[in-house]
Amino acid sequence: MKSIALLSFLALALFGTASADDVAIIQIKSDAKLQRVVIEFYDSAAPNTVANFKKLASAKFYNGLAFHRAFPHKLVQAGDPLSKHKSRSGVGTGGPGYTLPPEINAHKHVLGAVAMARLSDKVNPARVSNGSQFYVALASMPELDGQYTVFGHVIEGLDVLDAISQKPVDTNDSPVDRVEIESVKIVTSEAAVEPAAPKANRSGLFRRIF
Repeated sequence: MKSIALLSFLALALFGTASADDVAIIQIKSDAKLQRVVIEFYDSAAPNTVANFKKLASAKFYNGLAFHRAFPHKLVQAGDPLSKHKSRSGVGTGGPGYTLPPEINAHKHVLGAVAMARLSDKVNPARVSNGSQFYVALASMPELDGQYTVFGHVIEGLDVLDAISQKPVDTNDSPVDRVEIESVKIVTSEAAVEPAAPKANRSGLFRRIF
């Protein structure tokens, strides 16, 4: 019992008190405007990966990072701290200074799946995940099932990510025009719901609802 209590205490101290019902709201700056993407987590399938993502988001680690890989209608990737700088040298190889143990699970690479990036099996046979880089599937990719840690899925903003995937890229598949993450906030699923716009009356004026 003491060991379980100690593990619970350490997990709380490391990852905070985020709820299993939390979602991530990602504000993305593209074409001089802010657009939003919302990610729902698979807490039970990848608890350590989800907790790590929430921890990094709460520490504002992702703020100012750019999407550094884009394949049209297939995939976008972000989360490399090296992308924060103007120089593109080495972008795609960075991380927070640690890797994550794999939590490969039954969730598939369907449209909207969110998974952790990693090095190839040739140099990474244990399939450990990068500590911060993640990607979003913009199409079904069954060839990746069972190989990467899928830890969530996009419930809002797939059109935003698909538009990013279609932008012109350089020889490293990085968007030529910078697409930057403005912020990532962890909120409750209820708080993520945007209020409906007020209804207009017949005169064209907005009615106030009390």
